[in-house]
Amino acid sequence: MTPLNNAPKFQRQGAIHSRTESAILETTKNLIAQKGLTATTMIDISVESQVSRATLYNHYRDKSAVVLALLASELNRLRDLMESIGTPAAVLEKLSLEISSSQALAMMRLSDPTALAFALTDSKHPLWLEFHAAILDVTKLEVCTSLAVAWLKSQVLAPITPQQSAEEAALLVERTLF
Repeated sequence: MTPLNNAPKFQRQGAIHSRTESAILETTKNLIAQKGLTATTMIDISVESQVSRATLYNHYRDKSAVVLALLASELNRLRDLMESIGTPAAVLEKLSLEISSSQALAMMRLSDPTALAFALTDSKHPLWLEFHAAILDVTKLEVCTSLAVAWLKSQVLAPITPQQSAEEAALLVERTLF
């Protein structure tokens, strides 16, 4: 592997671009957890991620684009997590824990319930379709997938305890014949 500073210019630029985007998305997630979605501004994102506004706008045209990229990034993270876990019950339990413990979702329940409700009901959005497909890879049956996705969505608005996550995931798998 070539060290970054000896790599061709396009590779260095790509790595810098990727690190900048990661910083912007991680900062956005943290700001949403602290202030909520509506209260988070592009200026906040720029300042907290330590990138200029010009750089931020070169990456994303507006806050909606940043949030959409953040959601796509989170979906990829969850998909990678799902691939590293064995059984369907363990996958559903881990996803449940991730959802129920999310500080960004907790703040959005308080500060942005309308935006959260809208996001949860837009089941034809490409990201929901990707999430559904990822769960289908685990459950192998469409009806089981629909139940699992509905169960996970419910936790966005009403998080559950780690013990409930384990028990309910096991019951869901046991009773739906995954």
